[in-house]
This record gives sequence, structure tokens and C-alpha cells, in this order.
Amino acid sequence: MYDKRLEQGMKNLKAIDGEAGERVIQTLEGIAPDVGRYILEFAFGDIYEKDTLSFREREIITITSLLTQGDTKNQLIVHINGSLNVGITKEEIIEVFTHCIPYVGFPKVLNAIMIAKEVFETRKL
Repeated sequence: MYDKRLEQGMKNLKAIDGEAGERVIQTLEGIAPDVGRYILEFAFGDIYEKDTLSFREREIITITSLLTQGDTKNQLIVHINGSLNVGITKEEIIEVFTHCIPYVGFPKVLNAIMIAKEVFETRKL
């Protein structure tokens, strides 16, 4: 079971976050390998593997959750890229963030939009 969850988690991570996700796992290997394994097995092996929501829907939820927490720039970079990888457009990402203004306020939304802008520029969108 362990190997299957790990294998499925790696497959889902690659499909969604690509190289950015792999870099996160590699970075953790030298300092907190268990955390990397938890990300792969639990988040991407168990949670993302459920078929109730699509990867697209899950990434919208993820970037929204990260926005509402604030101070999650690195994770937003990974998951904005992941959102684009699963077919969410840059316009949809900005609209998701804009929709959050009444609930979390302008500062967190503006920060997320600036992070999205960096990602879009990096990807030449």
C-alpha cells in the first residue's frame, strides 16, 4: 500500500505541479524527507486521487485557500503554475482571487495577484 500511495502521489504531483512540485520534494529530502513523503502519499496520493473533484477544481480550491492564509508566496507560485498546468486560464485565476476580496480583503488579494503576475511573466503569458 505504501509504495502504491507514493507512486500515485508522484504521478499526480508531476501531472499538476510538474518540475516545481518535484523541486519542492527534492528540497525537502535534505532537511525533512518525511514531510516530502507526507505531501506525496497523503496530499497527492490520497486527497488528489479521489475522483469527486477534478484536478482543475482542486487547484482552484488550493489557490483560494493559500490566498486566504496569506504569507504563502512559495506555495502560491507552485499552485498557480499547477492551476495553469491543469487548464485554468490566467483570467480565471485572477477572477478567483478577485472574488475573494469581500471575504479576505484587498491586501491578501493584491499579494496573490502580484504573485500570479510573476508566474505569468515567468511563463510568458
